[in-house]
Amino acid sequence: MSSHLECAEAQLAEIDLLTSMFPTVEELEITDQLALAELRDYVEGSAPADHPPPSRPQFTIKQKLEGVDFLVCCCYPSDYPNVVLPEITVRCCGLSRAQQTELHSRLGAYLTESCQGEVCVLAAVDWLKENLQDFLGKSSSAAPAAQKTPGSPRPQEAFSRLWIYSHHIYNKSKRKNILEWSKELGLSGFSMPGKPGIVCVEGPQSACEEFWSRVKVLTWKKIMIRHREDVRLDQEGDGSGTGQSIDSLRKFTGFEEAMFDPHGNRGNHMDLGQLYHFLNEKGCCDIFQIYFGIEGR
Repeated sequence: MSSHLECAEAQLAEIDLLTSMFPTVEELEITDQLALAELRDYVEGSAPADHPPPSRPQFTIKQKLEGVDFLVCCCYPSDYPNVVLPEITVRCCGLSRAQQTELHSRLGAYLTESCQGEVCVLAAVDWLKENLQDFLGKSSSAAPAAQKTPGSPRPQEAFSRLWIYSHHIYNKSKRKNILEWSKELGLSGFSMPGKPGIVCVEGPQSACEEFWSRVKVLTWKKIMIRHREDVRLDQEGDGSGTGQSIDSLRKFTGFEEAMFDPHGNRGNHMDLGQLYHFLNEKGCCDIFQIYFGIEGR
């Protein structure tokens, strides 16, 4: 039996178990029914055994803990569970960004230690039910202890610019999410819908990482960070005198959805010449060759 088929069988068995435990859409929502159908066809032999499905099953489990709602967003890599863990993102409005980062780190460590090589989504949900309250109960009054005291070094910040490539961006809900999340996180840049889809976000590194963690778990045929730029900012008083800041490194003002003379049968192809000129005006023309493998003009 191929390793791909073994993984697919384990994934399908886990999804069937989860849907039996969380039978309503208010508890579990399959975000890509086509991916699930392709997985089932592959396991049941309706699709060639040597051609595993290219899509990645994704779903969201919705839970409540002491009146607080939280979401467990899951995406299956093709080698899960034999080789890697699933991609799991926890969403909870009661957590700060720092608490979410710590939560994901501890959850990942637990799954790596206890569930490597086995299906583990249910174990992740159980762990969250047992441990999430520890994060929710942390008093915000502890924050002043982390504040800068006279003479102590300021935590070093970083600036990032992510160039994201997608096979396509059509869905209105995804386009709305991209716009809203970028503004919520204080990021500048642009998104170009259509085929292909391009998103650029820039700003504080932590905010860029948060944006990517939200976007990548949505249902995509293909999405990746094609290129990234990271700049470590100078600490105050280090004597370098460069004067770099988050805002001084930005190449975009605000965030916008950019359209470049849509054409094609579905109006989903943009004029790449106009895209090149847009990037050139922003001082980013080199990225055109990284995206498309050719020099723009």
